[in-house]
Amino acid sequence: MTDADGAETAAGPVAGVETPPAAVAEPAAGAKPKRKRASKAKAKTQPAATVATEAAVAAKAAPAPKPVETPPPLNEVIMAQTAESLAALSANLTQAMTRTNQVLSTAFIDQAKDPANWQPDPLGMQMALNEVWSHLAQQPETLRDAHAQLWQRYAEIWQKHAAYMLTGNQPDEGPVRDKRFKDPEWRSNPAFSLLRESYLATSQFITDLVEKAEGVEEATKRKAVFYIKQAVDAASPSNFLLTNPAALRALFETGGESLLKGVENLAEDLKRGEGMLAISQTDLDAFKVGENVATTPGKVVFRNRVFELIQYNPTTEKVHEVPLLIFPPWINKFYILDLQPKNSMIRWLLDQGHTVFLVSWVNPDEDMADVGFEDYMREGIYAAVDAVTKAAGVDRMNTVGYCVGGTLLAATLAHMAKKGDKRIQSATFFASQADFKYAGDLLVFSDDEGIKFLEGEMDQHGGVLSAQTMANTFNALRSNDLVWNYVVDNYYIGKQPPPFDLLYWNADQTRMPKALHLFYLRQFYRDNALTEGKMTVMGEKLSLKDVTIPIFLQSSKEDHIAPAKSVYRSALAYGGPVEYIIAGSGHIAGVINHPSAQKYQYWTNPNLKGALEDWQAFATEHPGSWWPHWDAWLTRISGEDVDARRPGDGELQPLCDAPGEYVKVRSE
Repeated sequence: MTDADGAETAAGPVAGVETPPAAVAEPAAGAKPKRKRASKAKAKTQPAATVATEAAVAAKAAPAPKPVETPPPLNEVIMAQTAESLAALSANLTQAMTRTNQVLSTAFIDQAKDPANWQPDPLGMQMALNEVWSHLAQQPETLRDAHAQLWQRYAEIWQKHAAYMLTGNQPDEGPVRDKRFKDPEWRSNPAFSLLRESYLATSQFITDLVEKAEGVEEATKRKAVFYIKQAVDAASPSNFLLTNPAALRALFETGGESLLKGVENLAEDLKRGEGMLAISQTDLDAFKVGENVATTPGKVVFRNRVFELIQYNPTTEKVHEVPLLIFPPWINKFYILDLQPKNSMIRWLLDQGHTVFLVSWVNPDEDMADVGFEDYMREGIYAAVDAVTKAAGVDRMNTVGYCVGGTLLAATLAHMAKKGDKRIQSATFFASQADFKYAGDLLVFSDDEGIKFLEGEMDQHGGVLSAQTMANTFNALRSNDLVWNYVVDNYYIGKQPPPFDLLYWNADQTRMPKALHLFYLRQFYRDNALTEGKMTVMGEKLSLKDVTIPIFLQSSKEDHIAPAKSVYRSALAYGGPVEYIIAGSGHIAGVINHPSAQKYQYWTNPNLKGALEDWQAFATEHPGSWWPHWDAWLTRISGEDVDARRPGDGELQPLCDAPGEYVKVRSE
């Protein structure tokens, strides 16, 4: 799930979440004052009015934003050097090179301890590339046309820059869209501009060639495209000290101290990764679960070896009769839904009058290696449903499944339909797939070679998939923003990553049991068994057509983990009424979009016939968050208002305060 998108501002993306460069979590807030819900209409409009009033006050009080300072031209920085500063620079460069050799030597020794680190091409990338090149060799016209277009592009680039150097007139290229080249030197300096455009033209040429290969199986081409993109991204001139103007400027301005700091940052990250690079994306000491993230008040009311069940304290005197049970993904921890008061979905749902229960999955150790998908159905979904009926005194509930938590929920709903279990009366899915035919970039890691490699990785780590392996996988999906961005900032420029709650959550990954993960990869990603009617679990052959309860599916326009096309295909698999929407942004920001932020948009269309393109052609666009639209859907099926339920009012007594104990277990 991580999705972690990508984030769309200077701090780099995480699965579609915007990451402001100086963002920090707000201090933990106390419980909100209780508010009466005299009528549903009043309950829905009052928070919006309050938000608008607060926003207006904040706008008046807020100081004018400081203008962004333009860094000095690189040539001026170099010309300003003195004999003394150059001597200091030389000494620091020598020290940095010596320290780098020490750091890398130690890392190589640490890497040698794990045989898995030395497997040559474990995912079969080279074989995929060889097949693509062999097919391209039989397409001479494709090669000829591609090379002709490349040389024409080179000629245009050279002509433009020759005119620039002769006249001094910088061409107007519009706003900077590629964050790798946001430094003004990439445009104002003809040499750097020429380097940038030549690289972009060449990288486009290479990736287009792979895409144009004919007669190659879809899975093979997908793997080759992914590998080529990794290589092309790594080769960007922005990733090298001597061809990155921002890094060079810092080097000269600090007399080489920036590089010394960067080497120490590198040493810390290699030490934390035990020889492998575990890139720091935020200040990991700035946050603590339960203190300044995951702060919504509540109680753990049930616990078994698979999960803890949190029941949150109500914030209204009246609540809907039917409670809401949320199943987040087990790949990450649940508090993406409860980062800060200002963007917490949990708090917002409580304010709308929902009784919210949430599953906090265990962070498994080696003793859970054999715990599989059926165990997570039985001891996860079924056990949570049992617990909610006791805690809330109800015989029906609404449910939510997020990402892989939704996949588990979908399979369990099909099983419940076979057994005649009707306690779940509706299901909402956030960025979640049941049909995996168009499952996006992660399909690259889900063929036989990829599964065999991951199985070996899990065996090396005692039967669990390490959190770092999962983090590396998701970072590779967005390497420019989640890898190379930090290589430049942390190691070349010597910056310390700023505190940011979302990136802290992204780094707080969980392990996964071998049996569970292998089932998930083989049955869903590789075989697409659920929607093709080939999955049998707990003695029942499953079919989503048996699931006839109301379904709400949210997808996101820029989601690369659960693409909108894949979620739409999943929507067509159910047998009952389905509402499908597309939200703006990606895997995280498309979901976590508080209405008060007034950001993005979403699209609706009640007609689910045809392909996604047909649905989009007649979809209606709505500004802002999709949460109120979903809440209206939930309200219609959630019964009358009843007195608010508090943890401990039912049969289950509190075990500890939210956010519980399982979420605090870190994967070191």
